[in-house]
Amino acid sequence: MSRHGAAGSGVRGFGQLTGIGDEAAPGTDGQLAALRRLGWNTIELRTVDGTALADLSVAAFGTLARRLADEGVTVTAVASRIGNWSRPITGRLGQDLAELDVLAERCATLRCRLVRIMSYPNDGLTQTDWADRVLARTAVLADRAERAGLVLAHENCAGWAGDRADRALRLVRAVDSPALRLLFDTGNGVPYGYRAPDMLRDLAPYVVHVHIKDAVRTPDGGTAYTLPGAGEAGVAECLELLAAHGYTGALSLEPHLAVRPHEGLALAGEDAADLFVRAGQALAGLLGAGQPVTGPLDGPV
Repeated sequence: MSRHGAAGSGVRGFGQLTGIGDEAAPGTDGQLAALRRLGWNTIELRTVDGTALADLSVAAFGTLARRLADEGVTVTAVASRIGNWSRPITGRLGQDLAELDVLAERCATLRCRLVRIMSYPNDGLTQTDWADRVLARTAVLADRAERAGLVLAHENCAGWAGDRADRALRLVRAVDSPALRLLFDTGNGVPYGYRAPDMLRDLAPYVVHVHIKDAVRTPDGGTAYTLPGAGEAGVAECLELLAAHGYTGALSLEPHLAVRPHEGLALAGEDAADLFVRAGQALAGLLGAGQPVTGPLDGPV
């Protein structure tokens, strides 16, 4: 694979173009094939054959690590389940610490430092208790991450600090650790009801990783996902803001066109890979890389 393919190195000042592999295919072969079609040689790992990275057996992880090394593919980040939509604030902190410990070992093997986290959906607590528990838990996690040489990247998604810039800033400033920074997803404002560019203006100084997706609101109030730049999320505006703030990190494709874990959606086969590749081509087009999209979608999905 070429280092950046048609997207080039540092397009518009950004770092590598990458993507969450399981959005293209469940298995390693399919994930790498989709990257190869785009000319990319970096990946963000979440699951392999439906199993979270931290839950892979030692043998399965070893096979994965060797395959990535043989293909010359580097890992930009790992998307953990820590604090995500499946783990409310009333759950066991030990579960998240155990996952972080496994990921610390595996990230060392993969030479990757970024671990995506969220900030715990509420589960019947008062707003004050919810906030206090999230701040305390995240401080413990950040301390563990710092000792392991990792950086936790909190995403604007599920949890206490997911949909409000003031809370995300409070989280980072209260924990006050070099091991806690922010991951900004360009598409999450549509389902959560805010303008992503407006939130990004406040958060940009702390952003170390970016997910790219786009979406529109449906007539019934739901969310339908589109190619980057074809929706209402303000992806192009977010890219301009990031460039203006000197962001040089990766842009990681998470289009949600074929895979949406929180909804239980997981298409397989060529359809999923084709959707991922089209989304990657659309992102390259937004960046001025001149990579044409091979056929439009029939509409949002």
